[in-house]
Amino acid sequence: MSVFRSFRVMYPLYIGHMISKLIVSLSLPLILCGYFGPGFAETIRIGAFNDLSGATADIGRDYAMGIVEAVRFVNDEGGINGKRIELHQYDYGYRVPEVQAKYKYFKRIGIVAILGWHIVDTNALSALVAEDKLPYLPASYAADLTDPITSPYHLFAGTDNSSNGRAALTAWFDDVWPRKEDYGTRRPRVQFAYMFASEQLRAPIKAIKDQAKLFGFSVGPDQDISIFATDIRRQVQVMKEFKPDIVWHGNTTLSVAATLLEAVASDLKTDHVVNSWAFDENLIRIAGAAAEGVMGASVCAYYGEDVLLMEQIQGYGKKYHPGVSTNKRSIRTVQAWANVLALREALKRADSTADLSGKNILKSGFETFDEVDLGLSISPLTFTSTDHRASGQVNIYQIKNQQFIFVTKIDLKGRWPEKWAKDWLGW
Repeated sequence: MSVFRSFRVMYPLYIGHMISKLIVSLSLPLILCGYFGPGFAETIRIGAFNDLSGATADIGRDYAMGIVEAVRFVNDEGGINGKRIELHQYDYGYRVPEVQAKYKYFKRIGIVAILGWHIVDTNALSALVAEDKLPYLPASYAADLTDPITSPYHLFAGTDNSSNGRAALTAWFDDVWPRKEDYGTRRPRVQFAYMFASEQLRAPIKAIKDQAKLFGFSVGPDQDISIFATDIRRQVQVMKEFKPDIVWHGNTTLSVAATLLEAVASDLKTDHVVNSWAFDENLIRIAGAAAEGVMGASVCAYYGEDVLLMEQIQGYGKKYHPGVSTNKRSIRTVQAWANVLALREALKRADSTADLSGKNILKSGFETFDEVDLGLSISPLTFTSTDHRASGQVNIYQIKNQQFIFVTKIDLKGRWPEKWAKDWLGW
């Protein structure tokens, strides 16, 4: 029996053990009032919704720590034109009633913007933040949040999920497909694996299939794989019958890892491209050698990568969360810093006009961004009143020798300017 067959039998026990270790190692105290540094005459109140105890706590803790550390960094660097950020961070446990109740409190104390987390809080508060004109920066990267007509106050410092999917498929088509033995003799074949019942997980599929059509792919039958699945042999056997050159994985990390392991165990000969929310350090930890060669898009640099500001990120992590080993930190920390740094820039611009209302933070802040470079390998940010996609340039990485290696940058906007401007917004 191969090592991958053995792993499949033990998979449920092993995964549970792995996540338990991660949750314990990333535990941190709940922060309700954030950081009150010395030497500031005025304060600006910012809210943050995080998941430290709910369904996404395994990655939510790392993101929450990044929020705290990034705000401390901003205040240490002079705050917002000399004003201190007062962070009110709340663990809502990934529960709708909790986030709705705390939102009312945030409004009552004069929060001017919110650093959100993911699907539950973003969807629960979508109509409210639009009505209240309150900038909301989540980390879900959903493409439907990028259209100001339907989501006027949602912004995030990174490329959206649909753009990421288009770019990852493009990178494979440009760089990998021409090296196949039968390149030029037939159409490339692609197949999609994701949980059909999840609206969020299936949301980017339409855009990626549109990109596949653009390149002339043959598209095989989609495979319904639950994010809770532990036995994926049936779906992988269907893939073997179609013989895809590439499989797109739209699920979360545990499910994707299980699928990669089953693909190796069942000798499925294909390449794999993974969505951004499964393309993280935990995928390598869990899937091991089965993750080798996997490609995906990233909104920013990975933790520890040699880029601008990474030294500060690691330093603040060691200073304020010394009990958490650096090898347990992840890209989720860097994503948190990205949103905080983007909000800092918007607040500075709005504050310079002496108006920190939500509307002015949007109009005089975010929507004046024109190729704003935050560092951390984040593509320069541009927001306008008609387009809240942060950038059309997407970073592509590949797992090589258990590390994330930068491969290329796909410029969707530059390569397809008309489609970018007229066809691809908001889906």
